[in-house]
Amino acid sequence: MNFDRTENASTPLPEVRPCLSVVIPAYNEQETLRDIVEKVLRLPLALEVIVVDDCSQDATPSLLADLSREYPNLHSIRHERNQGKTAAVKAGIAASRGDIVIVQDADMEYDPAEIPDVIGPILNDKADVVYGSRFLVRKATRVLYFYHFLANRILTFWCNLLSNMNMTDVETGYKAFRGSIIRDMVISSSGFGFEIEVTAKIAKLGVRIYEVPISYYGRTYEEGKKIGALDGLHAFWYVFKYNVLVSRARSFRTLNRHGSHRMVTPSRS
Repeated sequence: MNFDRTENASTPLPEVRPCLSVVIPAYNEQETLRDIVEKVLRLPLALEVIVVDDCSQDATPSLLADLSREYPNLHSIRHERNQGKTAAVKAGIAASRGDIVIVQDADMEYDPAEIPDVIGPILNDKADVVYGSRFLVRKATRVLYFYHFLANRILTFWCNLLSNMNMTDVETGYKAFRGSIIRDMVISSSGFGFEIEVTAKIAKLGVRIYEVPISYYGRTYEEGKKIGALDGLHAFWYVFKYNVLVSRARSFRTLNRHGSHRMVTPSRS
């Protein structure tokens, strides 16, 4: 298994054409959605932004309609019933077409200005999957709940133990993938299970995985944070399920047939 961390996230990026699909799951995010979408669309590498509205009950649908008229490379998908973050991310990934796919939360907890640092190792052909770690090097991090910090540490340890990796932050919201890898993955979890499921399945594939440090501007529950204690319990089950009970052959549609994945570097302009 190949796993490493970047020592210098500011390594100059090669000149490439727009190649990035940004998937944004959204549920009742009227206060922050416009700001996030516009920040992402300002990235030179952004090929498309796909917002999946998971049956929001606030002004998110009308806001998305306005944004879609303003920005031709913004695409929106609407779920007619609330299905959870994983279902929203799964729908966005299926609709993506970029050489690189990254997930961006619709709130303000992660800064889109740091996306180039996250995808840099892929663009430089040193990684196939990159996680943005909130703990690798301490950048700007809001001080919030100790129990969340402790649960994430234990969950990350449990995941590393069963996958034989040495990650620092499996629950991070910033995960970037070569599009051919993540679109081929069979995603079957629910709720907030995406983070654990993809980590376990990527570990089975044997591709190059990196972590880079990122900032984290967390929210309180009063400010709209949605993940709860039950989601944490589900996550511990998912670690066992997808690392032990689900094989590589069941994790990918076609990649498992070839023994290894042929990497393709995003095309230069």
